[in-house]
Amino acid sequence: MFEPIEALDIYNKNVNILIGSGASADLFPTLGLQIRDAQGNWETIETLSTKYALRPEKNAALFMHYYNTCIHPVQTFTPAAITTPEGLENLQHYEVLLHTLLGFLDRRKDANRKINIFTTNYDGCLTHAADRLLVKGVHEFVVNDGTSGFYKKHLHARNFNTFQCQTGVFERAAYGVPQLNIIHLHGSVYWAKSGDKIEVNYTNDFKKMLTPHVENKISEFSKYLVTKGGVTDEVPLVKLTPNQMEKFWYEYNKLPIVNPTKWKFHETVFEEHYYQMLRLLSYELERPNSILITFGFSFADEHILKLVQRSLSNPKLQTFVCAYSQGGARKMRDEFGAWRNVKVIGPPEGANLNFSHFNKHVLSLSPQPYEPGEAH
Repeated sequence: MFEPIEALDIYNKNVNILIGSGASADLFPTLGLQIRDAQGNWETIETLSTKYALRPEKNAALFMHYYNTCIHPVQTFTPAAITTPEGLENLQHYEVLLHTLLGFLDRRKDANRKINIFTTNYDGCLTHAADRLLVKGVHEFVVNDGTSGFYKKHLHARNFNTFQCQTGVFERAAYGVPQLNIIHLHGSVYWAKSGDKIEVNYTNDFKKMLTPHVENKISEFSKYLVTKGGVTDEVPLVKLTPNQMEKFWYEYNKLPIVNPTKWKFHETVFEEHYYQMLRLLSYELERPNSILITFGFSFADEHILKLVQRSLSNPKLQTFVCAYSQGGARKMRDEFGAWRNVKVIGPPEGANLNFSHFNKHVLSLSPQPYEPGEAH
């Protein structure tokens, strides 16, 4: 059985959702690889980069692989370009999640009817899903991405504290419009530095960083990283010139996303916003009657892990950590075992807590019982 989060227990509270890369796993690759080290541990971009710190060619090739497989697909993503059934279902799962959250907001009676969705993903899945719901006209709501402006939209933390009200013709009654705050903790491919500000532009006219010649040079290396049965010591060598590496790093370091090895931005403007968003997350978790629900998030970011653990000193904060596997659930129980206001939700024997099961059995206006062996 999956343990549901009861809607009646959370709908009228300060609800915060934290979404990680696991939520988009059927659309974009995660940082995991298919090779293991000598001890049998799975390698990731982070672990390999640490090992390649003194091997500049392999380290550059590793991040070229990361750019090719994880970043560029996100930059060029549009719902119309999805070709796989799994990808279409993945975006649909985002819509179902937003539909559920809006259902919670419909039950609220206060004027400030908002839910915060924090995400470490830099893709546009949340905004695309919200846009699709708005086009369908099923819900009346506002998406707040923290921007203000008209022709040029700039991002600022203070914008997340605004909300819209509707009034009648004679302004005798005010109605708070349901609002979803979408807060990118690790940046977004749709951000760009604009002087001392961050400009947000939802287009995907990105120029590819790697030439076909460089892609060909790293092809064998890149293929091996995602080959099952591979081992770290047998990763192929790569021959890159100093000029090729310099050009790549120059462009890569301008990307408005957190570097997965140090969880830091290269640009000061983005770095400042990152810490503003962490403060916003901390503030929201310290408010009375707050709820935090995490999904697809492994707490690999030490900043966020420690922030959440510090916030748990708030006795009015209830946290639900949803783990994909039973092993992941055990790890999270060890990590958060000292706090009574944390509930770790994992899958039953023989199942995984994927996005479909999360929407159907865990976070739903009417959670359904799980039938062993049911289709995803």
